[in-house]
Amino acid sequence: MFTGIIEEIAEVVGLKKERGNLRLSLKSRITHELEIDQSISHNGVCLTVIDIDGDVYSVTVINETLKRTNLGLLEIGSKVNLERSIKIGSRLDGHMVQGHVDQTGICIELTEDSGSYIYTFEYKESNNITVEKGSVCVNGVSLTVINSKNNSFSVAIIPYTFDHTNFQEIKIGKVVNIEFDILGKYISKMVIKNS
Repeated sequence: MFTGIIEEIAEVVGLKKERGNLRLSLKSRITHELEIDQSISHNGVCLTVIDIDGDVYSVTVINETLKRTNLGLLEIGSKVNLERSIKIGSRLDGHMVQGHVDQTGICIELTEDSGSYIYTFEYKESNNITVEKGSVCVNGVSLTVINSKNNSFSVAIIPYTFDHTNFQEIKIGKVVNIEFDILGKYISKMVIKNS
């Protein structure tokens, strides 16, 4: 489990196809604190550390994850949001994030608003929903929904989040990972099942 509060931005330094999977190698300032078999959120995707070599560590992205997320679009030099799993007894500053991306979305609008930034994302129609002032996770970042619609929503980004995540690289047309709020997913499924 994660909170959606990004700790670090890693840089992609290696991409290696392994049959249908992808071995992703990243350079990070927190690599020395990681351990083999540890779960780390990468742009909101929970992946397991499989190798550590100096300040570079590697994870395997399976084919199913490549289909559902933006990790298959990464290139050498891409920036990736990182978060280690929460510790029991720690503060929960964001919201409960599983690290299980539901689908990708695309940035369709970006505006500056008196020092902050408003991003609007569109996603394919699905059973996933957002609600005004509800939680959503975009590229692993816990955010509050504004302007919730059937297949789009907006979020407001403060300058600190812009400066300390890969939101600074998100432009119109960029594909992002979306994890919808777990409570909303259960309620949506119950409503559909009982309809």
